Amino acid sequence: MSPADLKKKALDYHRLPKPGKLSVESSKPCSTQADLSLAYTPGVAQPVLEIAKNPKTAYDYTNKGNLIAVITDGTAILGLGDRGPLAAKPVMEGKAVLFKQFAGIDVYDIEVNAKTPKEFIKVVEAIAPTFGGINLEDIAAPHCFEIEAALKKSLDIPVFHDDQHGTAVIICAGLINALQVQGKSLDTAKIVCLGAGAAGIASMNLLVAMGAKKANITFVDSKGVVHKARTDLNSFKKAFARKTELRTLADAIQGADVFVGVSGANLVSTAMVKSMADKPVVFALANPNPEISPEKAKAARSDLIMATGRSDYPNQVNNVLGFPFIFRGALDARAREITQDMLIAAVHALAELAREPVPASVLKAYKLKKLKFGPDYILPKPFDPRLVERVPKAVAKAAKRTK
Repeated sequence: MSPADLKKKALDYHRLPKPGKLSVESSKPCSTQADLSLAYTPGVAQPVLEIAKNPKTAYDYTNKGNLIAVITDGTAILGLGDRGPLAAKPVMEGKAVLFKQFAGIDVYDIEVNAKTPKEFIKVVEAIAPTFGGINLEDIAAPHCFEIEAALKKSLDIPVFHDDQHGTAVIICAGLINALQVQGKSLDTAKIVCLGAGAAGIASMNLLVAMGAKKANITFVDSKGVVHKARTDLNSFKKAFARKTELRTLADAIQGADVFVGVSGANLVSTAMVKSMADKPVVFALANPNPEISPEKAKAARSDLIMATGRSDYPNQVNNVLGFPFIFRGALDARAREITQDMLIAAVHALAELAREPVPASVLKAYKLKKLKFGPDYILPKPFDPRLVERVPKAVAKAAKRTK
């Protein structure tokens, strides 16, 4: 499909037959006078009085327990940068569609015109009683770290920044499977992460929690290797700063077992890939164009495992494998927060599912004759019906262990 055709098709999809991707539907009948008297006055007074006496009954009498806010300030929209809150609305609506499609969760998308993290935090705290959980989306680093930390502290419902933790869960699940296929282990793998924003920091933190050695992780940002002699590092980068003479990506990637890119297009050369260790793992996740194309990477190394963020290549690292099911588990468990243990449970559930035989329905959905755990299949496919059965249960079980 040409770029012009894609543009027209995408705009028509969002505009026709009526604008947008969401609508509100009643879950109760309201076609008679009797229905109306229950839906609104006088009947509605009864659940109001019950909730006033015991706020927990809001989960029994309203949609709070199955309702998520997908909320943004529009400062980091996909790969498009800061385009403002209104321009982020199509993405937030899209996120809502995915929550509903994959996990049956209802969503209100909320775009906030906030100039500072404090303003944003205040808005979310004010509207939080409406929801069973808060999904933060497309908020630029480092403000996203401050916002999430403050809201997790002040609210009694799960707060989840998908660009951090959703991405981290999928990267970790794919990576532990890729390392297994390559005959390597997480605790000894030398890892280079290009991009030290929300996704990169969260992914490396989760890998460390799962057994990776911080001493084996090298971050590279737009100014080069994140090392201890630098004076321009925020606190999140400082936590990973290494005492090293390495200064460039080319320096850092030499001999690496793993490359994780959450940065920009075409920043990795074939020479860099050739310099990696035997049987390397390359996760080039920049969208829409990866740090290095699979064609170039595989031409450079026949022994690598490659993943991207794109659906037109094998091993897509796609957040839809995570956030709907993580929230489904958290809501089902009535969790007050989404803990690291819950994220790790999701990682293992996803990784284990990819090692199992693939159902015929999945092969049909993707027009494939076969699909088997190995170099080109390290993560489940989004339309695998087992995801909603396995991942939420694992997350809910972990939530109950931490109560």
